Amino acid sequence: MKLGVNIDHIATLRQARMTNEPDPVYAAVIAELAGADGITIHLRQDRRHIQEKDLELLREIIKTKLNLEMAISMEMVKIALKHKPDICTLVPESSEEVTTSGGLDVVLYIDKIKEVVGNLKAAGLEVSIFIDPDVDQIKACYRMGINAIEINTGEYAENWNNSNAAFELEKIKKSVGYAKRMNLKILAGHGLTYQNVGPIVAMRDIEELNIGHSIIANSSFLGLAEAVRRMKHIMEVNEEKK
Repeated sequence: MKLGVNIDHIATLRQARMTNEPDPVYAAVIAELAGADGITIHLRQDRRHIQEKDLELLREIIKTKLNLEMAISMEMVKIALKHKPDICTLVPESSEEVTTSGGLDVVLYIDKIKEVVGNLKAAGLEVSIFIDPDVDQIKACYRMGINAIEINTGEYAENWNNSNAAFELEKIKKSVGYAKRMNLKILAGHGLTYQNVGPIVAMRDIEELNIGHSIIANSSFLGLAEAVRRMKHIMEVNEEKK
């Protein structure tokens, strides 16, 4: 299973002082050298962390895979077409949220999503959609011709050590199984940590995890390279148990 490292919060720290450090581009290089299989960034419409200049530099430097998370807006489409990330992941976005709080409602915003997806795919860009573990959302993605989805593990991550964990995990398993039958590429992420990632890694049909906050938080104590290596090691150990 591959690991995409989200470096948004390196930029969050930089923007807190509106200075030039820490540099998310440097962080991406360290993460790749430590074993990351890809780098994920979210260029938000309010530019609260990652800036377009970061995207421009990362596109030049990334050797693995650059995943651009983006809102369903034509502004973001234009930016994606300009910089051509390896994959564009459509996510919900609200100025009031601290971070992404749930999956994109594909059923509700189907027409707007179709327009964005059409423009991206016409330019040859791969598109994924970040959705909650819900079969109806997967069906909507499939009918739209989406080849990849990222399943939101946030509810599981919030409940992994209480009595709701099994219920949340079962929803993810059911969604993964359904998406696999639809021949979709399956990614997952949100809220995953060293402590709770194991059961998600155990789902053999998930190809990649995107993890950011926990890795960046632990890098404060371990250093970024070690924080990435530790997550990779935990994933590898749990893969061996499959």
